[in-house]
Formats: sequence, structure tokens, C-alpha cells
Amino acid sequence: MRRIGYRDPETGKHYVFITNHFAWDAKGGAEIYKQRWQVELFFKWVKQNLKIKSFLGNNDNAVMTQVMAALCIYLILSFIKFMSRIKISLCQIIRLIHLNLFAKRDLMELLKPPETQPKQTTQGRLL
Repeated sequence: MRRIGYRDPETGKHYVFITNHFAWDAKGGAEIYKQRWQVELFFKWVKQNLKIKSFLGNNDNAVMTQVMAALCIYLILSFIKFMSRIKISLCQIIRLIHLNLFAKRDLMELLKPPETQPKQTTQGRLL
């Protein structure tokens, strides 16, 4: 095992990595770990936003197909949210679609906020 220390010139932070690659210099090792961290952040984003609980297959093609399908759905719903200028969150849109999946309704009507009508009460009126 080898311990690599690297100070980032932009932020001034000092990073320490443990590796078993003896041919890497400190800067090269830090760059590789930085790129790996970006991959980890991408998968964290995928899990949080695309709602992929588990992968249906275990080969590269199955995983990539599932991630790309979920990414396409996310982008389509984001585009619909942008074009309709609605104020609800993407999570709420997904929940609405999930609850009305088999109902034959117009999507834009589904996304419109419900109209609030004032309740007519007899309280405070003499009858």
C-alpha cells in the first residue's frame, strides 16, 4: 500500500489517498480519484433523482439500458415542467402520474393546480 498526498492549487485543500499503484505520481493519482469521485456523485444523483432501486440485470448492457430509460423519462418530465411553467416539484409530478397512471386524463389538465372555490357557509347569516 502507498499513501499519496496532494494539495489542490485552486482550493488549497490537502488530500490524502491510499493506493496500491506504485507507478502513479501524486498529481496523477489525485486526478484519477477526482474522476472516480465524479462517477460516485453521478450514481448518487441517479439513485436520488431517477428512483432506480435495483438493477434488473447484471451486465453492462442491462444497467446502461435501465439508466438511459430512466434518464429519458426524467428529461421528458423536466421538459414538460419547464414548458408548462408549473410551480410543483418534479417529485410531485412523478407522484401525480403514478397515481393517475391508468386514468384516461389529459396530462396538462392533471398538472394544473385545483381550482379553489370559496365555501358557502350559512354561518354568520340569519336564516
